[in-house]
Amino acid sequence: MLAAPFTAADELSETGEFIDGVVAIVNEGIVLRSEFNEQLATIRQRAIAQGVPLPPADVLEEQIMERLILKEIQLQRADRIGLEISDAMLNDSIRMIAEQNGWSFDEMPVKLAEDGLEYAQFRRSLRDEITLEQLRRIEVGQSINVSEREVTQCIADLEGNVVVNSEFELSHIRLSFSENASADEIREVETLANSIYEQIQEGTDFREMAVRYSAGDTALEGGSLGWMKGEQVPTLFIDALQDMAAGDVSKPLRAANSFHLVRIDDLRSAVQRSEVKQIKARHILVTPNEIIDDETAKQRLDEALAKIRGGEDFGEQAKLLSDDPGSANLGGDLGWTTPGTFVPEFDEVVEDAEIGVVSEPFRSQFGWHIVEVLERRVYDNTEELKQRNCDARIRNSKMAEESQLWMQRMRDEAFVDSRI
Repeated sequence: MLAAPFTAADELSETGEFIDGVVAIVNEGIVLRSEFNEQLATIRQRAIAQGVPLPPADVLEEQIMERLILKEIQLQRADRIGLEISDAMLNDSIRMIAEQNGWSFDEMPVKLAEDGLEYAQFRRSLRDEITLEQLRRIEVGQSINVSEREVTQCIADLEGNVVVNSEFELSHIRLSFSENASADEIREVETLANSIYEQIQEGTDFREMAVRYSAGDTALEGGSLGWMKGEQVPTLFIDALQDMAAGDVSKPLRAANSFHLVRIDDLRSAVQRSEVKQIKARHILVTPNEIIDDETAKQRLDEALAKIRGGEDFGEQAKLLSDDPGSANLGGDLGWTTPGTFVPEFDEVVEDAEIGVVSEPFRSQFGWHIVEVLERRVYDNTEELKQRNCDARIRNSKMAEESQLWMQRMRDEAFVDSRI
């Protein structure tokens, strides 16, 4: 290992003591002791709150260090490809988190402070999370393909499957091996997986084993995957879960480059069929521009509305006048849509409109509209939902495996000098 150089991060206080330091050099970057200590404190506080037994201090510290190293490697990769998360995107994510908690965006700093969290640190951490998510989507997700045959087979496998009709709260331990692992190395990982399984059967806490051994993203959270619908459960787990009850742990499950143990923390029944309200509507849009100002755009729609009410065809007026490239040539027809498809101003008018009655002109971010609701229905979209869920399940399963290999390759290629 290289000798530890003095860096700008190794700042001295007035008493000559380090107030921060470097715990790892990762390529051209560093991991600060303050980051490490913050993660360690967070994990310990969460473990106490949730009653999760923690492994010995040296094992826990090694797990945290590895997580921070992998994070630094990925952030460096994001920087090299020019991936940046804008303030607007970050604010949208914070706004969504606030709404989920029943708060306003402006209340977030105060609410976080009540929990002992600094708003600036929260923003930095969230920006990093979004960056890593986007990086994996770009580097791994875009290369994943799901064939029609895979989706068809998935649906066939799930028909009548009890797992599909349930919801599961799961925890998970992942033991990985490299894509070039020898047969002996694979057997070694399998032996460890069987040993962990036996220890859990003898009473060792699953969460403690996850923190100590798992290579999964949620290892330091006791392996918790949270609640997921049957359609969202990874295909690898399906067969094992069918014969398991709450509290059961599966025997080790073999995947392409890993072994897995899954525990059912809780389960409940779920409704399989899905119905959605749909609206069939048509509209005319006039968008203000350098030539047509806002007042003129509205006036054009007033004139079109008068013609339609006087007996002229709505569709012909749409073809002549509408600035919506997707629907103008179709006479303004928007097809069958579900609530939330359009911007709020449009959705609000459509929701309250009487069938066959053309609305008064109204404004949205796209310009001025008139709209006519032609029909309403309750549509059974169960089959479409099955296809989407199977596509997502297959994609997520492939994503998990490929992401692990992708991160392992970057880890193997990186220069890492750990100081702990």
